[in-house]
Amino acid sequence: MHETEGLATVLGREYVPEIEKRTLVSVLVPLYNEEDFIEECLKRVLSAPLPPETDLEIVVVDDGSTDDSVQAVFNVQSQHSKTIHLLSHKQNKGKGAAIHTALDYASGEFCIIQDADLEYSPKEYLNLLAPLYSGAADVVFGSRFVTTPERQVFSSWHFVANKFLTLLCNRFSNLKLTDMETCYKAFRTSLVKSIPLRSQRFGIEPELTIKLAQRRARIYETSISYHGRTYKEGKKIGLKDALSATFVILRYGMLQRDIYRKNKP
Repeated sequence: MHETEGLATVLGREYVPEIEKRTLVSVLVPLYNEEDFIEECLKRVLSAPLPPETDLEIVVVDDGSTDDSVQAVFNVQSQHSKTIHLLSHKQNKGKGAAIHTALDYASGEFCIIQDADLEYSPKEYLNLLAPLYSGAADVVFGSRFVTTPERQVFSSWHFVANKFLTLLCNRFSNLKLTDMETCYKAFRTSLVKSIPLRSQRFGIEPELTIKLAQRRARIYETSISYHGRTYKEGKKIGLKDALSATFVILRYGMLQRDIYRKNKP
């Protein structure tokens, strides 16, 4: 073998060294009135540890914010225009609707859902992606309740509501999750794009979980850190959303099997 004009010749054929394949991860960020946190959140996502040979795209969907959230995104996007993509809803539709829009735009092999506040740390991305990269899992849930060296003490109402919804969802999905309501869900993009998602608001969490179970996806959990905030600090989910999530679980767990997306004309 000898080099000819920078290329190796093997058995009479020019040989071009194989370019190592890079993996693209899409981070989906539903955004609504988070002007105090979104800029720092995006900076943390940009500096998050990732597996080798991995590129990042961040898809932010502003869901009709009425504060300066969009300007805060522009502040970071101006320096990372090739990485951060901003989409917008003219009116507020809900977290689920924002995730629908972000998912339709995403082009990564894998996706991670990232809230626009600072409750969840992008430092956990390596743990979330490891089972996906190894091929062991199709979906990874980041659990706030799996044993960790230290954890924040939750308000009792949120803890009870979360446990109730997780147990109810487990009952109808035949899973054994510890934290169905977690924001951190990482998954193979092609799989979730093939599932019709109907929930516009926080019901997206149980709907996605039940439908993934019905599709027999390989679901893993990994422990994550969590730094919850209060309603005074901007927390949005409440009792109404818990009741709505219960309805979603009963609807897709008992009454309606809706797990394959029809091809768009």
